[in-house]
Amino acid sequence: MGLGSITSDLYVMLHLQTTIQLPAPPAKVWAILTDFAAYPQWNPFITSASGDWAVGNTVALTAGGMDFKPKVLVFEPAQELRWKGKLLFNGIFDGEHYFLISDNGDGTSTLEHGEYFSGLLVPAFRHKLETEVRAGFEGLNLALRERLKNPFTS
Repeated sequence: MGLGSITSDLYVMLHLQTTIQLPAPPAKVWAILTDFAAYPQWNPFITSASGDWAVGNTVALTAGGMDFKPKVLVFEPAQELRWKGKLLFNGIFDGEHYFLISDNGDGTSTLEHGEYFSGLLVPAFRHKLETEVRAGFEGLNLALRERLKNPFTS
């Protein structure tokens, strides 16, 4: 058995995906989603986000009670926000987080929110990812919908 087959057997991937219908067009969803300074007021999952959100830059996040310094991969206004973080170095525990916004053509949007997890430690965290982290994504989605309905409430 060569090293390639060992690493491919150990390198596990998990995809968490959530979807929600939002009562606003993509531009309004984007405006709230990228108002990072306001996250502490409404976002129960990503409670802090700072930095220069340009593609290629490293930013700072607190999500699910943990601090991360992911790299921004995509920043397409009113369409897609994507970043990738890692634990120590690539291949141990990596996460590529994304928000995809689609225009429903009727003044509403669909948000696809998820993350691709990969690396050697994914099996050890699978249960927590599929339960607690998924619940965090869903909580963020619901809070975003509520923020869109009532932008002046916290």
